[in-house]
Amino acid sequence: MGRSADGRAEAPFRKSSHSQPNQGECLEVADLPGVHAVRDTRNRRAGALLFVSAEWHALLAALRAPGSAGPDHG
Repeated sequence: MGRSADGRAEAPFRKSSHSQPNQGECLEVADLPGVHAVRDTRNRRAGALLFVSAEWHALLAALRAPGSAGPDHG
């Protein structure tokens, strides 16, 4: 785990498997104990959205549901 400019520990972010790098729609995800973080690859300094595990799994289920605007249905 790296350190930010102000010395805080940085989460091990990875590019989302649904990111579209050539379309400017890149997200990074970090899986931490009990929390999942999402941030914009192009604007990392804006911070990250944090989801507790139950929220994260509910979000993924909603995005994968038929009729959603999620990455598999968009």
